Amino acid sequence: MTKADVIAEISEKTGIDKAEVTHTLETFFTVVKESLAKEEPIYVRGFGSFINKKRAKKVARNISKNTAMVIDEHFIPSFKPAKIFVEQVKSSVKNATVE
Repeated sequence: MTKADVIAEISEKTGIDKAEVTHTLETFFTVVKESLAKEEPIYVRGFGSFINKKRAKKVARNISKNTAMVIDEHFIPSFKPAKIFVEQVKSSVKNATVE
């Protein structure tokens, strides 16, 4: 499902114009990015948490040049789903797979 599909479905289910849904969704994404950039997690009860995960400093290798390089400690954005969200996905009907 793409962002356009999500916008269309929200618009269809709520009756809100697609342009307004697009603006709201883009604003939500901006708020999440800005909050995580300021190291402020976002908690959405029943859905999950947008958090920063800390990656430790490490030595990596560039195989093509056969050199070592140091990657400093840094943060990456992460999403941790709520328990109720995980349970809903686990209990949902699975699509048939072709073997």
